[in-house]
Amino acid sequence: MKVATWNVNSIKARLPLVLAWLRQVEPDVVLFQETKVPDGEFPVGEIGDLGYNIAAAGQKTYNGVAVISKRPIDLLAACLPGDPDDREARYIEAFTGGVRVASIYAPNGNPVGGERFPYKLAWLRRLYRHMAAALEDEDAAVFAGDYNVAPTDGDVYDPRAWRDDALCQPASRAGYRRLLHLGYLDAVRALSDRDHQYTWWDYRRRCWPADRGLRIDHMLLSPQAADALTAVGIDREPRGWERASDHTPVWCELAVSD
Repeated sequence: MKVATWNVNSIKARLPLVLAWLRQVEPDVVLFQETKVPDGEFPVGEIGDLGYNIAAAGQKTYNGVAVISKRPIDLLAACLPGDPDDREARYIEAFTGGVRVASIYAPNGNPVGGERFPYKLAWLRRLYRHMAAALEDEDAAVFAGDYNVAPTDGDVYDPRAWRDDALCQPASRAGYRRLLHLGYLDAVRALSDRDHQYTWWDYRRRCWPADRGLRIDHMLLSPQAADALTAVGIDREPRGWERASDHTPVWCELAVSD
């Protein structure tokens, strides 16, 4: 099973690219972030015509997450548990093809001195509690998406320039490390410990042509999924397309049966 994650930065604006990539790569499951549409406006017809089932948790203009799969989808959650007052569409979780998957769009948190940074840290703590509880079920699970955390300086093109950003703050990195300490595997790092494997490049300052990026999109695998991991990669090609998202897909292959 090939599972991918992609922050598309507007499913409407990027739909021709998304459809082209789906036809080219033919992933079994894709976890989207920043769809930026309410549920009724998600392009169910266009993506469904390619043979995908769809589950989405949307929001107008901002946020938005979705799961698409060539297998049936059993929706488990359309929001991250732990705060009934949080209305931001940042989390969706489902079973499909025998694998538990979650599409994650963690808060950015900038500016660090504002109210969004405490929200980011609280959100990561909620994610920690939920992912800890999920381990008790012993499922093959993939918790993937835009975590908005560059885990180490090796995941940043210029650590000094980014040291004050919420994506690189010690507290943000600690929140991410706590997830790994639960027993989850960072799939990209598991099969390659090479630094400077980026998944996001700012639109400004010619960051893409100069390869000035950050690795903030991650695939965290439960021990059962980690045992089934056979391949992983960052597909840089879509970032070079015209009108591209500022993120590019990350994927892994799991030797699992339905």
